[in-house]
Amino acid sequence: MQQDYLQIRVMELAHQVFVSGQLFEHDVRLLAKQGCRSIVCTEPDSDSPGQPKVADLAAVAEDEGVDFVHFPVEPGRVTADDVKAFAATCDGLKRPLHVFSRSVAHAIKLWEMSE
Repeated sequence: MQQDYLQIRVMELAHQVFVSGQLFEHDVRLLAKQGCRSIVCTEPDSDSPGQPKVADLAAVAEDEGVDFVHFPVEPGRVTADDVKAFAATCDGLKRPLHVFSRSVAHAIKLWEMSE
């Protein structure tokens, strides 16, 4: 049976800005199907066992016509420059925008610091 819905918790951070925990290739396809136009990953590549490679997620996003940005920031080591660069990156992306990290709290905190 083919899954055609997201099985992750997605929260709205701002108008047309959403956040979740770890995405997998199937999730990227489903987000694209639901109208997502940009995705930002804030985790280092392959930070945890079982985590997909960022390049694989980016390739799926590209195939689906979704902009994908890898913006890795180590949790607990976010600098003021990181926050400014993240804000500028997000400002330049099409909406709806989806931001994710393995720990959803990391993505939420980065967004909140950039607002």
